[in-house]
Amino acid sequence: MSQEATSSLPSRSEHGTGVAKRDKRNAFTAAWLGWCLDGFETYVAVLVGHQVVGSLVAPDASALYFAGILAITLAAWACGGMISGVLSDYFGRRRVLMFAIIWYAVFTGLTALAPNYWFFIGFRFLTGLGMGAEWGPGAALVSEMWSNRTRGRGIAFLQGGFGVGFILATVVWTFVNNDPGSWRYMFLIGVLPALLVIFIRRYVKDPKLWIDADDRRREARKRKRAGQTLDKDDTALTTFTMTHIFADPVLRPRVVKLLVLATVTLGGWWAVSTLVPQFGAGMAAVQGGNPAAAAAAVALWYNVGGMLGYFAMGFFNDFFGRRPTMIVYFVGALIMNVVLFRFAGPDALRWAALVNGFFTLGVFTWMATWPVELFPTHARGTAITIIFNATRFIVAGATLLSGYLVDAFGSVSTTALVIGSIYVFGLIFTFWAGPETKGKPLPS
Repeated sequence: MSQEATSSLPSRSEHGTGVAKRDKRNAFTAAWLGWCLDGFETYVAVLVGHQVVGSLVAPDASALYFAGILAITLAAWACGGMISGVLSDYFGRRRVLMFAIIWYAVFTGLTALAPNYWFFIGFRFLTGLGMGAEWGPGAALVSEMWSNRTRGRGIAFLQGGFGVGFILATVVWTFVNNDPGSWRYMFLIGVLPALLVIFIRRYVKDPKLWIDADDRRREARKRKRAGQTLDKDDTALTTFTMTHIFADPVLRPRVVKLLVLATVTLGGWWAVSTLVPQFGAGMAAVQGGNPAAAAAAVALWYNVGGMLGYFAMGFFNDFFGRRPTMIVYFVGALIMNVVLFRFAGPDALRWAALVNGFFTLGVFTWMATWPVELFPTHARGTAITIIFNATRFIVAGATLLSGYLVDAFGSVSTTALVIGSIYVFGLIFTFWAGPETKGKPLPS
């Protein structure tokens, strides 16, 4: 094993196989449901955003108002995600997961009551904090309980919950979208995740891997307070997790490279997923069809493809490795963006959206798999949430740029192709972002 693969990772221990099936199942169920409901709330903003703007601003308001809703969601998600990652390293995966779910359920419900656009934006920001805070503890919880041989598949099924949430949001919206105020019902439904906390509190345990790391940290702190000399491992344990990640000569460049890949993944997906419904609606309007129904249909096909892509990437990760699988997905994303937004006609649009979603949405699985396997347990939550969330600040700005480009180009398809070209950078950085971790135990 290379020095890069082992430096700053105190030891690697076999785990996951010794976890009781019931504990593994309960942890997975909690994390999956939380992530599914996150997906629901995320895509609700995409589906109802234009209706919200039409209801609270004006029917002919600038596209920037819609872009503002998406941008504030991303920015809040990033803040909440990074905070929760640090907290989950110090207070446990389970406790932070419960708090995050309660938080976003409450503020999602309040969003339904927003009297104007600016109240809506404020509530959406607070909701986004909780949505972002859910992923890190959930991903760490599952990865630390799964076996080394099948972790890729376990994480893929977890990530699949996000796609299921997208599909659920699309289906629900087709039934409740009956008048200009229908968007409020979608946010009222978002109160339901609060019930999940009852299950987590009663049946979910923190992983032994985290408990052991926390015990080592407490012992190291005692030695430090007693004035004893600390070795390298103890020094790492007593250093603030975010400081440790960016001070360590191996972990720091690893974080930066993975951040670039995360920016590519999120930026490309956000551009495509938010523009697919508009593209479908525009094509339907030209053909004399129902734009709202067309937007919902093409979004549904896109998200079905994404869910299939999640699951497939998990199997590919375990059989072929993390890096080869990512390369295939980035190439597929580049090709299918051109196919969907340049060549697909009305008859082929849904199938093109499905295959596009397979790659551009399915590629998200790497973000819950590879980073988890590259950082030690005591700082894992911090590291993976930085990688998953810090890039959202960049993409939040890109979302505003997307709204501007749609106005400037006068074309949804051209905007999607311009922003979607970012996948080229994903191909480049995949080759040296980190060591291959297929089948290897997590750093303890």
